Parts: sequence; C-alpha cells; structure tokens
Amino acid sequence: MRNPPSGGRHARQAILAVAVAAFAVLLQFDRANAQDLPDYELPEAQMRQAFPEGDAFGALEGAPPAVAVHKDGQLAGYVFSSRQTVQSTGYSAKPLDLVVGMDLAGIITGVAIAEHNEPILIIGVTDRDLDTFIAQYVGVDIRDPVRLTRSHREDGLHGVSGATISSLVMNDAILRSARAVATSRGILGDGGSGLRFDDFAPAGWPELVDEGSLVRLTITTGEARRAIEALGGRLVPEGVPLPADDESFLDLYVGLATPARVGRNLLGERAYARLMSEAQVGDQLLFVAGQGLYSFKGYNYRRSGIFDRLQLIQGNRSYRFARESYQSFETIEPTDAPALREIAVFAIAGETGFDPARPWRLQVLVQGEESAGMTPTALFELSYDLPRRYLAPPEELSEADAPLWLQNWLGRIDEIAVLTAGLAFLTLILVFQDALARRRRLYLVLRIGFLTYTLLWIGWIAGAQLSVVNVLTFADALITNFSWEFFLLEPLIFILWSYVAVALMFWGRGVFCGWLCPFGALQELIHRLAQRLRVPEWRLPFGLHERLWPVKYITFIALFALFLYDPIAAVKGAEVEPFKTAIVLKFDRAWPFGLYAGVLLVAGLFVNRFYCRYLCPLGGALALPARLRMFEWLKRRWQCGTPCQICAHRCPVQAIHPEGKINPNECIHCLNCQTNYFDATLCPPLLERRKRRERARRSKPSIRDAEREGTGTET
Repeated sequence: MRNPPSGGRHARQAILAVAVAAFAVLLQFDRANAQDLPDYELPEAQMRQAFPEGDAFGALEGAPPAVAVHKDGQLAGYVFSSRQTVQSTGYSAKPLDLVVGMDLAGIITGVAIAEHNEPILIIGVTDRDLDTFIAQYVGVDIRDPVRLTRSHREDGLHGVSGATISSLVMNDAILRSARAVATSRGILGDGGSGLRFDDFAPAGWPELVDEGSLVRLTITTGEARRAIEALGGRLVPEGVPLPADDESFLDLYVGLATPARVGRNLLGERAYARLMSEAQVGDQLLFVAGQGLYSFKGYNYRRSGIFDRLQLIQGNRSYRFARESYQSFETIEPTDAPALREIAVFAIAGETGFDPARPWRLQVLVQGEESAGMTPTALFELSYDLPRRYLAPPEELSEADAPLWLQNWLGRIDEIAVLTAGLAFLTLILVFQDALARRRRLYLVLRIGFLTYTLLWIGWIAGAQLSVVNVLTFADALITNFSWEFFLLEPLIFILWSYVAVALMFWGRGVFCGWLCPFGALQELIHRLAQRLRVPEWRLPFGLHERLWPVKYITFIALFALFLYDPIAAVKGAEVEPFKTAIVLKFDRAWPFGLYAGVLLVAGLFVNRFYCRYLCPLGGALALPARLRMFEWLKRRWQCGTPCQICAHRCPVQAIHPEGKINPNECIHCLNCQTNYFDATLCPPLLERRKRRERARRSKPSIRDAEREGTGTET
C-alpha cells in the first residue's frame, strides 16, 4: 500500500533544489568576476555597414570613444560601439554591442550587430528579422523620440515579432549611445540638459550679436581711469601718457559656445568638434574675445595658473578659470567679425553646478598701478541670458527627459488599463471566491469568460505570456548587473510578474497557472470543448500521476543551472515551453516547433492540462515557494478523502491526494473543489445534513394536525 508523501520529503526536495541553485550561482559569480572585457577594436566591415558613404575611418578615440569618418577629405560623422559608449547590456544582463553610424546632423546612417545574447532572439528569430529591424534606423534623427510598435498598421518603428523586450533593449542601446557621442562631439551640445544646443544653421557675426548669442562690453579709457581714480589709484604709471578718454580701453565679446549654432560658426567645424570631444558630458564652453589696450587674460595665469582678471557669477556662486580649461585661438571663422586681439575658449565643468539655462554675469577686473602697497581694482561686468531659441518647449523637454521605459509605458497606456482592469476583476474573484463558489452557474460563466480573456487578449493580442526565461534572466541579473530599467521596458510583463509575486504570498502559484497563463487557458478551453464532443478523458492512476510531478521541477533546476553556465544552451532547452510557438508567434513558426506544441495540445484533449501537470518548468519554479503562502483559502472538511472522494475525482489536474489533502504545489486554484464544497446536492456532508433536515420536517406534525387532534404541543 502506498504511503502518503510526508512534509519532510518535500522539505528535503526543496533544500536540495536550493542547494543546487546556490552552487550554480556561486559558480557563475566566480566565473563572471574572473573575466575582463577584452581590448576592443571596431571591425572595418561593421564600420562600413554602419556608415556606407564613408571613405576613410580614423582611430577609436575620445570620451566616449568613437571613430571619425571622413568623406572626400572632410569630417562626415562618427562610428561607435554601443557597448564601449554606454556599456549597453541586454535583457539577460549579458553584453549587447551594436555598431552605429551617425552623420554630423545627428542622423543615423546604419547599424550593425556586433554581439548579442538576448535569450528570446536565440531561437525563432532569423538574421533576416534582425536585419530588417535595424535597417529601420537608417535616416532616424536622434533628436526625435522613437516609438516602437507591435503592428505594421501603427506609425513608428516595428519591433521584432515575438521579441518585444529585446527590440526595446536594442532601440535603447542605439539611441543612448548615439546621443552620448553626439553630445560629446557637439552635435547635441546640451550636455543632457534638455536645451536645444544641437540645432545648427550658418550665422554671421552680426546675427549672433543681434540675437544675443554674443554680448558686448565696451570700456573706454575715460571710464577705466575714473573708476581707478575713485579708488585712489592711477590707471597707468606716472609719466606714461594716457590715451584720450574716448579711446577703446577694452571691447569684449562673450557668449556660450556650447550651442552648435554659436560654437561651429565661430570656431569652425573641426575645432568645435575637437573641443566637444575633449569635454565631459555636461561641460559648457565659454567664448571670450576682445580688443583694445587692456588684456582680459593678463599675464599672471602663466605663473599662478588662474586667470585673475575674469570671474563668472551665477546666483551666489562664482567661477574662476584655470589654465587647464583654456584654449587660445588666433582667428575665428566669421569674415565679418571685428579685428580681435585676444580669442579664448574656457571650459566650465558640469560638476561645478553651472546651469547654462540660468542668467549669469561675467566680471572683468581692471587693475591700476600699485599705490601704498595696494593694487586698486575696478570691476566692470556684463550680463548674459541664454537666448530663447536654445530653450526647448516644456512639452519637448518632458518627452526628451523621460527614460525609454517610461515612454513605452505612456505609449501603451491603453493596454496597461485593459490588463489592470482584468487583474482587478480577478482579485475580486479570489477575494470573494466563497460567494462565487456557492453559485455554480455564475462560477462557470466567469471561469470560462476569464480564461477566454487570458487566451485572446493577454496571450494572442498583447503577447504577455510569462516564461521561465523571465525567471532565469531575473536571477542572472541579480548576480551580475541588475537594473530595473530593463525589466520595466515591457510594461505588461512587468505588471503580470508583480501581480504573480503578490499572489504567490496570498494564494500560491495557482493564480498564475490557473487564471493568467494563456497556454494553460488554451489547454483547458480545448479540453472543455473535447468533453462537450464526448472525447474520452484519461485519468492516470494517482501513483503514476504523482511520480510524474517531479519532472517539471527537475526541468526547471536543470535549466537554471545550465543558464548560469551557458545561457544560450539553456534558452534552447527552454524551448520545452511551447508558449512562444503557440501564444507569442501564434504558430507562425518552423514546423518542428508547431508540431511539438500541437502534440501537447492533443495530449491535453485526453489529459486535462497535460503539459501543466508534468512538463512546465515555469510551473515548477512558481511551485517551489507555493507552501510559503500566508493563507489557506481553500476550505476542506474532515470527511474529505475519508470517505468522500468526489473532489479528488473531479479535480481537473488531480491535485488532491486520495486522503483528501490538497497539494499546493500542484493546485491551480480553479475553485472547482470549492463549488463542490458548497453544493448541497453533491457534497456528502451537506447532502446528509439536508436529508436529515428533510426527514425532521416530515416527522413533525403540522400545527393544524395537532389542533385537530386536540393537542397543542409538538413532539
């Protein structure tokens, strides 16, 4: 006679599973830490694919590193690696490297895939699918928000069918790396501040002055003399002739050179690109040029390293310029500029807190001759306010500043609303399950209706089928380079997993397996139809059925260990799941995959949820913490199992042991046993109670009979 399984045996199995997983994690952690990124070089073939019109490629240099591309002897753009530029990683937290080309106008010229380890792209997506996807980026302006769509009927770039998350990750790698390189090279010179520093159009000197991009400070000799004399000093040494008061003492022009419209027009394309490539992200360039008797640079900076005649004031902060941040120029590009004796560009580090969008003042300190041990110093200043043309509208700023995952959530708000409404409705079913279980017909309508919603909308329309690959990549991310942004990229998957995680604590794994799994819904709906058509149902002997349960747990543990050692092999092994074929790709796949999924569905005609019971590694993963749930929602009576076997025989997945105990690791929380529990015409204890009441009512004489017999009492 078979002994019932003990809690100790389940505990030992769980401990063994955790031990194997922990060993695999430690093995992977040690292996990951032992590896360093190799030296990187951009292959010429990939560079030519990314920038087909380039005829000469330079060296990989700058910060972030990029290769300058020349055409007909002129700088035409840049080619760069997303991995080297923004350390792009895929959804699996493994390296993702895309070689991207971009011209000087911020237009993407091409993309080549150098490396990817995306699990969902390893099987089922061809090279042609990927080439078609990345080809869409040719001609994309990196300033514009890029929207990925799931349907060719929508406007935007079309993601790879069946690889939504990986498409988003690749899109993010392309755009983030392009914008980083563009900002550092002056194509997008806003330093990530959201300002419109990337717009370029030819402009002459008078135009830059008229629009306020350059501001002017003029100091006559008379103004300088009077200011110094007011301090008790002399402007020039005694005996030196003083120029006429109306002569120019200093004619100064100042402007923010970070905007491409200013910097490129003043300094030229090559010099501006060089300065921007040397600057760090967030740094600003200040253009200062002057003519006249007085030098704004002075001479002390050569000894002290500080320009003591200039000082920038913004709010309550002051900034001095060091020799390391200084670049001198002999000439500038505009031919209509005045004759300038001194031309300088100073770099203001972004870490100083300087905000180019806020007004600031530049002070010029005019020093007189030393008298009585003191050097009288007069202060002249000009004010600068960034022209409005460089300020992006608020709506543009919010769109540009929003992270990619948030843009995707906002773009799919309708789908999120439909899913959230469905989950809220399911929550009501679970919370008020007793009231529902008392109404068998209503229960059947809601059960079949929700399974149809799960299959049609969650599965085939939204493509939000959870997979064991999600579990593997999440676990791997925890021990490598975890980032919530990657998991937030697909809002429906994230919401579903969040709901399932909470449901595991309250109800166990059955909420997902029994209500939210599209493939599970497909199996159950097909089996119900088969029963209507009188297809015979096979119920395996409980001993055999119980011995087949461990298959899914062994499958999951094997996949988990294999994934930590060889992700590609593990994802290939994860094709034991037919989800991608039957749900995500809707059977639009090579015939071996379709045949496999079809065989499982045919088996489900005879054995309800055959795949769920014995093969599903995701079900095994969710079942491991099933016993940790906080509440026991499913009601049982002492008669369950002994002698009553109705629920055990009617359980669609045979999750009830012959002795009446429900196995939480196998239960799909379908509530079928609860409808039996409250059915007074089916449940033996309720049926017996109802019969006793009926017998009691029949045995009691009515009041009228008692009066007729002359008695006023009841027996």
